[in-house]
Amino acid sequence: MSQRKTQSRLQVSFRDLRERGQKGLVIYLTAGDPSLEATGELLAAIDQGGADVIELGVPFSDPLADGPVIQRASERAVRGGATLAKVLERLPRWREKLNAPIVLFTYFNPVLQYGLENFGRDASRAGADGALIVDLTPEEAVEYTAVMRGHDLDTVFLASPTSTDERIQRVAAASAGFLYLVSRTGVTGERQSLSATVQPLVERARRFTDLPLAVGFGVSTPEQVRAVQSLADAAVVGSAVVHAIEERYPDGGAQVIGDLVRWLKGWDSGRC
Repeated sequence: MSQRKTQSRLQVSFRDLRERGQKGLVIYLTAGDPSLEATGELLAAIDQGGADVIELGVPFSDPLADGPVIQRASERAVRGGATLAKVLERLPRWREKLNAPIVLFTYFNPVLQYGLENFGRDASRAGADGALIVDLTPEEAVEYTAVMRGHDLDTVFLASPTSTDERIQRVAAASAGFLYLVSRTGVTGERQSLSATVQPLVERARRFTDLPLAVGFGVSTPEQVRAVQSLADAAVVGSAVVHAIEERYPDGGAQVIGDLVRWLKGWDSGRC
């Protein structure tokens, strides 16, 4: 397996946050929702709103790990013709306006159909910084991980409250850039309160890796973001942003989504 010669944008982003004594905000959106043209505007607004990392979801017709909000976004994107190939084709233009690292978030089927080597090569050329394949386990990811590292792309994997210590070790060993901790069992979606499983999961993960720890699933308010950041290196917000795109983008445009990110970031104290 080839070794990266320089630090990745993800590594640099988390290093800079650490040096400033700050914690990160990771924002998810679905590419192609409400359209591929709008995605470029939304990415720029989210970046300017203060996202430290952006997870760009590549829509899939059967998003089993996602709750109804992101499922609906994926369905709209697929109906609109969004595909992995079209996302990678447009990503270089989107990337030009962004400072935040981009992690492609998708399922293994589109990647397998595209071809592992093709995916690694084209994702790297397009300006992606890594990928999170939500239904790919470390045991099945040896070839994928080798290809990605060969193209200087980080591989992010998931650990959950039900993961054993051995499992967390294995997931951490396969990860690069950061380790994604799922705050609760089940699918993505907004929640009223932060799960009590977050702290013990973070504490266990800390025993096995020095990678930055990002916590997502159910994080949707500034208060929940701060609570996660008090325990981990970053909070991930997805469904709340996708829900806002669904309900508020048609009237408010990309600016209203940028304002939401500022609110989550703590740059705007007014309720968004």
